[in-house]
Amino acid sequence: MADMSLKDNPGIDSERSTVITIAGRDYALLLTTKATKEIAKRYGGLQNLGDKLFEGKEEFSEGLDEIIWLITLLANQSVMVHNFQHPDDKQDLLDEDTLELMTSPYDLMAFKDAIMSCMSKGTARHVETEETSVNPPKPKTGARSRGSSSTPSRS
Repeated sequence: MADMSLKDNPGIDSERSTVITIAGRDYALLLTTKATKEIAKRYGGLQNLGDKLFEGKEEFSEGLDEIIWLITLLANQSVMVHNFQHPDDKQDLLDEDTLELMTSPYDLMAFKDAIMSCMSKGTARHVETEETSVNPPKPKTGARSRGSSSTPSRS
């Protein structure tokens, strides 16, 4: 099974994702429309994610469960993109049990920055503008002298 490194998967660029390493394997955390829909089902939308994910958990294990779910969701987006683009080289999805087994609570807390980076990149808006000249040409109009009439003269 190959790593999900960005250099091996041109369909996932670093402007859209954040790479984390789990048990020596790189995963690109990627916010897709599919992931956004799952987050909305669970938290009511991306705008509620920070409050519900990182604050207000009565039990430490609840907070860890939420982080594990989110890392698994975001890491699997890049695996699914890879599997779609390379049907002859399918990779296994990361599951929550494997993530729990192969990380420490400290690792998960360190991944919080990667989650926020992924979210920020996934919701960034890039606006392209066309270059325009500083002094655009003035429209040409027929010049008239003062007192002239627009009606042709009759002779």
